Amino acid sequence: MKSIKVLSALSLLALAGAAQAEVTGSMGIASSYLWRGLDLGSGTPAVSGDLKFSESGFYTGIWGSSGDTAAGTEYDLYAGYGGAAGAVTYDISYWTYSYPTGLGLKPFDLAEVVGSLGVGPVTASMYYNVADPAGNDGDYKYYTLKAKFGAFTALLGQHDGGADDLSHFDLSYAYNDNLSFTISAPIDSDSGNEADPTFVASYSVPFGK
Repeated sequence: MKSIKVLSALSLLALAGAAQAEVTGSMGIASSYLWRGLDLGSGTPAVSGDLKFSESGFYTGIWGSSGDTAAGTEYDLYAGYGGAAGAVTYDISYWTYSYPTGLGLKPFDLAEVVGSLGVGPVTASMYYNVADPAGNDGDYKYYTLKAKFGAFTALLGQHDGGADDLSHFDLSYAYNDNLSFTISAPIDSDSGNEADPTFVASYSVPFGK
């Protein structure tokens, strides 16, 4: 009888925790796959979707997309923790990137740790490579500085150790909760030459709480 009471109490606690949990996701389509200032789809439309479970600052989820003409279909698994202290926000997460149809990469073959720190509308992030199929762990890093003002978001990104140390500037406009537009202008850090900008239109349908 005592064990039944304990199990009942644990069940009630689990139900209470589930009631506070949040499950969100989205389905979307974009005119091309824009990744860190690079058009990986060469103008090919990309279909994507994600599912995220979060509770008390902790979260985990899966994100997948088509549209990468070189690497093939992609799905990412991730887990992390984020929160806020006054006007300061923080987040740390672990991501694995899998490409079963093209590169043949399985979960944890390619992975990054991502850390972010924000103050008001400005957020700085670093992506640090911790697993690489070529054995170059830690050789690649990526930095961003993002500022959001109303419907507009400006982002400056810098590759370190990959993509020829390319930097780029993105400007995005969210027309509403579903439709957004981004123009990305890559800049070669070594030569200072500006490449042709990429324009991407995206439409997504979010769901969940």
